[in-house]
Amino acid sequence: MSDIEQISLPNPTESLKVCIERNPKLLQSIKESPSRFRVLTGDRTTGALHVGHYFGSLKNRVLLQNWGVDVFVLLADYQAITDRNVTSGISNSVAQILLDYLAIGIDPAKSTIFCHSMIPALNQLMLPFLSVISMSELQKNPTVKDEIAMAGAQAVSGLMMTYPVHQAADILFCRGNVVPGGKDQLPHIELTRVIARRMNNLYFEGAPYFPETELLLSNAPLLLGLDGRKMGKSLNNAIFLGMSEDETAHLIKGAKTDSNRTISYDPDNRPEVSNLLLLCSLCLGVVPEQIAEEVGDGGAGTLKRKLTEALNEYFREIRTRRREIAEDMGYVFSVLREGNQKANAIADETLAAVRKGMRMVYY
Repeated sequence: MSDIEQISLPNPTESLKVCIERNPKLLQSIKESPSRFRVLTGDRTTGALHVGHYFGSLKNRVLLQNWGVDVFVLLADYQAITDRNVTSGISNSVAQILLDYLAIGIDPAKSTIFCHSMIPALNQLMLPFLSVISMSELQKNPTVKDEIAMAGAQAVSGLMMTYPVHQAADILFCRGNVVPGGKDQLPHIELTRVIARRMNNLYFEGAPYFPETELLLSNAPLLLGLDGRKMGKSLNNAIFLGMSEDETAHLIKGAKTDSNRTISYDPDNRPEVSNLLLLCSLCLGVVPEQIAEEVGDGGAGTLKRKLTEALNEYFREIRTRRREIAEDMGYVFSVLREGNQKANAIADETLAAVRKGMRMVYY
């Protein structure tokens, strides 16, 4: 275990402070020299994507792509079974997410969309990566502990416990050096950096074959679901990108608010009303306080009507494009096929380099 313990995981508080301080410089570097960066991002294939995903990450993926950054977008179908063993819906989820990606503007000519289970060499990298990480390091990962607690599971699968290492393989197979995300992703990124250092030291004579990936912190606001809980695919509280205008109106009409007729933006004391104001502000490009002032004593009904109109207008073009793309699913899956081919070529090259470094090339 001496090799494993040579490089310790950093203090979480100090790491977050460094990350926050570093982020403005990182963002500026990406803007100035986009060709120096390769971004890895993606989604679990547990259902179609909703407006929380859009404002939280999808919109920024398109922005990075259009800056000229090499963006890899992962359909994480293996991660979909970290906390469940039902796979019957994954195929439909993959199709729906592909439609969402293409509709919002992810361009297959600029970005690579690929799928976990279709990249064998990526998954094979987990074995040497696991060999340089101790069980105690996996057990201490706060994000894994939180997700296990949220799932309320009596038993935890090995995949759930080791998925931070799988995530490291996702990032490092293509030698990604930037991952956009929230601060909850920092423990995973720190583990990825440690794996990169240990692999470099053990098998590449200290040369930086694997980059030390950085987290690009998102400043996107957290959107609640229409019932005041976290917006989730399976909680029946989300507005999905592929919904019709009538479905959107129906959901917003039933959104939770409060009894105070005067509308104000007060996230601490009026979270549900403030969430509707925030979503409306993201669609209209103005601050939530301005919308609250415009609605005034009009009450929740007026606010909901305003939000419905703003959201349907904002997503109208995206939804139209999504319906048009859905008419040719052959094209949609050809995008995934081509992305998988590119990802497989890179993963094969990376695995070959690792096997050579480990002296496991026998003929």
